[in-house]
Amino acid sequence: MSRESLNWLNTNTLIGFTNKRGTAWHWRAEEQGERSNHYPGPIPLADVQERLFHWQADTRRVAVEVAARITEATHSRLGLPMRWTVVEDRQAICRSDDTEGKVMGIFGQGYQRHQYREWLLTTVANLLDDDLSISSAGLLRAGAIAWVEVSMPDTITTPEGVTFRPNLLATTSFDGSISTTYKRTVTDTVCDNTRACALAEQGQEFKVRHTANSRAQLGPARQALAMVHTLAQDFAAEVARLCAVRVSGSQWRSFLDSHVPRIDAETSRLLTGRALTLADAKRDSLDTLYRSDPRVAPWAGTAHGVLQTINTYEHHAGTVRGGSRAERNGLKTINGDFDRLDRRTWTTLRTVLDSTSTSPHSFRPRASPSRGGAGPSGSFRVCSHCTPAGLDTAPTRSKGSWVTAPTRRPGRLPRGPSSDR
Repeated sequence: MSRESLNWLNTNTLIGFTNKRGTAWHWRAEEQGERSNHYPGPIPLADVQERLFHWQADTRRVAVEVAARITEATHSRLGLPMRWTVVEDRQAICRSDDTEGKVMGIFGQGYQRHQYREWLLTTVANLLDDDLSISSAGLLRAGAIAWVEVSMPDTITTPEGVTFRPNLLATTSFDGSISTTYKRTVTDTVCDNTRACALAEQGQEFKVRHTANSRAQLGPARQALAMVHTLAQDFAAEVARLCAVRVSGSQWRSFLDSHVPRIDAETSRLLTGRALTLADAKRDSLDTLYRSDPRVAPWAGTAHGVLQTINTYEHHAGTVRGGSRAERNGLKTINGDFDRLDRRTWTTLRTVLDSTSTSPHSFRPRASPSRGGAGPSGSFRVCSHCTPAGLDTAPTRSKGSWVTAPTRRPGRLPRGPSSDR
């Protein structure tokens, strides 16, 4: 469920390429008024400016209410004289078209506003050509958050039959929830939830904080946007590596025995009712997905098929209690986000393959792997499997700049995570 209303999503988001992607889940003709927010093809740049980014973020003074003498009072509260005093070291960020005084965020005087037109449109305009077009854009939280997604118009299918579409997501905020971020993704962003899923993907990104000197980062940011052109090659190579690792029938059965142990007589006496039913059903569901489900079966017999089985089960067939984990794991094998799969799946599959396989492909993590994702400082490490072919290092972002990280050793699958996600 979205935090936004259907009316908001139908009037403050623009969705493109519906002739290939279809309509967004929130599409409602009756909520759109005279002008649809869905486009059969790419979204014109002018429409994003006119329909979404026609206003600017203004800075306004902040005042607090304090007790006052009668001679100084500007008003009263509960019968007591009060006055307003300006807080000089704070600023409120408001929409220029707002007349009600609604505040998107309050910050110190060093906060730099990143206007949507400049940071989300102008910065990506040089990418728009026959290969890349605006596929979606939107406002969230009354305009405090915005995004623009640039995509390739056609879906790419790898030789192994995995389909995906490379995107570049540009997003920022005026409520302090996120720095200005440019990230390459494969999730189609159409609402707040899909935006969160796209940002949670593991992949190249470039961030610029809202600081006084942030404008100096505009040049490097524009250069970093070219990363979207390398996504297709990187992802296709990783899928090929996963599909090259064969999983025999006995290995699949061993994986099931380890991942979902059979219930023995003693355990059966302890489990009753729904708990016993779910325990019995999960193993059967996984086996059915692996062997016959069209989302998984084409890759049965490979490591990609095993991981796709687990993710498909947790995203579509798992219990409500496991829903949050399913959301986090939902597109992991589709978007190449292997480092962020839950630990149990990786541990079980690694153990089974290492104990039974004689192929040159090993499934052992490097010693003392570090945890991926955003750290407390806001830095982000790109996992080694994202390394483009022919390069010695994989690009990584740290506080608004590109650094390098060691590449994965040839012939090895990507490592598993260091902890449950």
